[in-house]
Amino acid sequence: MDEEMINKVAVSSLETIDLASYYPKEEIAVFDLKPYLFMELILKEKDFRAALHLTDWTNYLHKIVAVTCTADAIIPVWAYMLVASYLQPVATEIIMGDEKNAVRQILLKRIEAIDVEEYKDKRVVIKGCGDLPIGEFAYMEITRKLRPVTRSIMYGEPCSTVPIFKRK
Repeated sequence: MDEEMINKVAVSSLETIDLASYYPKEEIAVFDLKPYLFMELILKEKDFRAALHLTDWTNYLHKIVAVTCTADAIIPVWAYMLVASYLQPVATEIIMGDEKNAVRQILLKRIEAIDVEEYKDKRVVIKGCGDLPIGEFAYMEITRKLRPVTRSIMYGEPCSTVPIFKRK
């Protein structure tokens, strides 16, 4: 028996997408408005502006910044706008919400930027295992984006997949 073993997965026409490759690699910093509030409850415009002016914004240099307020306070819209005006020159991305929300928005933005023509009429496997916490929303979004152009979509690993969609 001198038959050569062939790795059928390696020679198949499957295209694999690993959503972990779209996960933000940049550091995510959280900017919380709570410490900038009087008694961590009330926004006083003059004090707020002064505190922002004295903030060392270089701490956010080249980072994704999630802007949030963890206090149960009413924050006027202009306060978030003011924070964004300070962050814009230093941060790579400014997102409203906590760190989890920032990861979600970055993932969705990067999935939306995928050129679907690259997968036209192809059989695609969306990798399902990994070390990063890829949310279900990302799997749903990649399926929504690819379904109109692909021949089929599967979930899992190329050697063991779950069929999701097959064009008839």
